[in-house]
Amino acid sequence: MRPAQQNDPVAEQLSLFRRVGYSIFPGMARQPEKRRGYRHFFNTLILHFRPRIVPERTLRFTLTWGLGGMAVVLVFMLIGTGLLLKFAYEPFPGRAYDSIVHLQNEVLFGQLIRNIHHWSANLLLVVVFLHFLRVFFTGAFHSPRQFNWIFGLTLFVTVLLSNFTGYLLPWDQLAYWAITICTGMLEYMPFGGAKIQHWIRGGTEIGPATLSNFYAIHTAILPGCVIILMAFHFWRVRKAGGLVMPRGPDEDAPSRGETVPTIPNLILREVVVALVLIAGILVLSVVLNAPLEAKANPGLSPNPTKAPWYFMGFQEMLLHFHPLFALFVIPFLIMCALVSIPYMRYPETTPGVWFVSSKGRRMALTGAVTGLIATPIGILLDEYVIDVVAWIPGIPSLLSNGVIPLALILAGVWGFYSVMKRRYGASREETVQMVFVFFLTAFVILTVTGIWFRGTAMKLAWP
Repeated sequence: MRPAQQNDPVAEQLSLFRRVGYSIFPGMARQPEKRRGYRHFFNTLILHFRPRIVPERTLRFTLTWGLGGMAVVLVFMLIGTGLLLKFAYEPFPGRAYDSIVHLQNEVLFGQLIRNIHHWSANLLLVVVFLHFLRVFFTGAFHSPRQFNWIFGLTLFVTVLLSNFTGYLLPWDQLAYWAITICTGMLEYMPFGGAKIQHWIRGGTEIGPATLSNFYAIHTAILPGCVIILMAFHFWRVRKAGGLVMPRGPDEDAPSRGETVPTIPNLILREVVVALVLIAGILVLSVVLNAPLEAKANPGLSPNPTKAPWYFMGFQEMLLHFHPLFALFVIPFLIMCALVSIPYMRYPETTPGVWFVSSKGRRMALTGAVTGLIATPIGILLDEYVIDVVAWIPGIPSLLSNGVIPLALILAGVWGFYSVMKRRYGASREETVQMVFVFFLTAFVILTVTGIWFRGTAMKLAWP
């Protein structure tokens, strides 16, 4: 029994924890009753945070790219730097901007702390979005992970709101007018959009109440929500059996294969990724300062006035669709489609396989190329050629810029879906993935256009 027990990876891991515990708490080796208490602590808390053993095939970096661990590191970096910033920041319109200037110029390492906080927040949004794409393209939303997909979407929206509420706090021209644009969009939402706008702003205009609301939401409510959702998200991954298992070339179904101890195999990889990420953030924060324009002036708006970069796709849509469709109908349809993805009936699934199959990869490329071509053409046609109101005088804008263009787009996408499904003889998962890539590419093009190709009066212009 003894040789077999020595080769047991779980026993080896427990022995390693005991040795670490003895080195930190020498009294454990001399007091049996305390030893049992510390052993219980290690077994129930620390070992539950990560499984004792993991399948060796899930350690491949290209399976997850370490995106989930990066998100955790960035969240704790934001919490740490945010606490430091609270010592210098004053959430009042008359002093908020001056406190930022004082922080950058007078406080030791103040500029660096703000830079780390700013770039970590933006990078967290990118990392969470890439993690969302990784989960989708590897089929990690199938049973039993459907509900965790919903929690992932909720977590992404929470991170988005966290960035949005923090955007106003410097109280400079860039922040003030970006938030003015974004909160102004709310009045176009039916079913209480104007009331939501009034509640968020704390009145009819952006002012002291708005800054107070954003500060409280950004520093208290949303961080707590992120921590709770993140913990529950990881717990659901554990309940589902860990990472989705990639299927081997000769396997009909994914199998666990050989297992290895979590320490040092998994933990060491996570520590390396975390250190590289932290080093990258530090280098970026030393080289590039967080933007800070002139102090907010409610009487002088910049031209053009743009929303934060992560909302520019919706602002671009606002130039092509009726506000009700650009800010409510289309986002609502997108969210419904994303929520329904894991609950569709898929006769065949390939968990852990990037882009489903070789056929799926070709179809995804077709969807990306189609979106890359069709979206700029649509923007140019709507900007310079198409004018439904001039062609059909008296037609309501809700029809000319809402119902008609959206119906044409959906009809075109449905035709594209049907033709490609028949041509490739594709499964539902492969065709759904193709349509997803098409809309993803279209939204990226809209965002890029809004950020770099919109000039004075939001007219198309070269950057």
